[in-house]
Amino acid sequence: MNVVVTGANRGLGLGFVKYYLALGANVWACYRSEKNNLDMIDSDNLNCVRWDVVDEKDNSFISESKFPETIDILINNAGIYGPKKESGQSLDSVTARLILDLVDVNCLGPLRVVQRLKPMLIATSGKIANISSKMGSSEDNTSGGCYAYRASKACLINISKSMAIDLAPNNIRVVSLHPGWVRTDMTDYNGLIDIETSVAGMANVIDNVDNYSPGEFISFDGKVIPY
Repeated sequence: MNVVVTGANRGLGLGFVKYYLALGANVWACYRSEKNNLDMIDSDNLNCVRWDVVDEKDNSFISESKFPETIDILINNAGIYGPKKESGQSLDSVTARLILDLVDVNCLGPLRVVQRLKPMLIATSGKIANISSKMGSSEDNTSGGCYAYRASKACLINISKSMAIDLAPNNIRVVSLHPGWVRTDMTDYNGLIDIETSVAGMANVIDNVDNYSPGEFISFDGKVIPY
C-alpha cells in the first residue's frame, strides 16, 4: 500500500505517518521546510519529500520526488490556523489578506496536490482524505469569530465535494474529515483526545469510505457532520 501524507512532520500528519508505517505501508511524507520529527523515524518504507502546498509544482517535480506510480491513499493534512480568535480573527481585526492566506494553504493546497497526483490515484482507484475541521461547518457554528480559519475549512469541504463528484467515474473516493479536538501544538496541547486516537479513528473512516456518500464530512468517530 502506498500512502502520501502532507504536513507530515508534526501533529496529526506525523501521527498518520507512524500509523501507516506500522501497518507496513510505503509512506511519502511531505513537509514544508523542515523534517523535524521525521528524521527520528528509522524505516526503509519512509520517503520524505519537501513540498510546500502553496507552491505551484509541475510534473517534473513529481518525477524528481520519486512518487510511486500508484497511490492508494492521499491524506491532505497540511494546514495552518493563523492568529488566535481574539488577536486577529475577530470581526474587527480580521483582514482580507489573512483570509486569502489561510484559504491558499488550507483549501487551495489540497487542490494543488490532487491535481498533481491524480494520475497515480486513478491508476489504483485510490482514496483521498482532506483534513478539515468542524469549525468549517456553518450549522455547528455557535460561537462566531475565527473568520479566516472557518472560511478556509468550509472552502475545503466544498472543494472536497466537487472532487468526489468529478473523480467518481475514476473510482476514486473522497471525504472530508474532522479530527476532533486533538492535543497538538495547533491547540496548544489542549483537547479531548490524543493524536493516536484521532488518527486511528480517521484511518478507520478511510478504510470504510464506501459506507459514506461521496464527499461527505465525517468525524474521526465515524459520525456524519452537517455542514
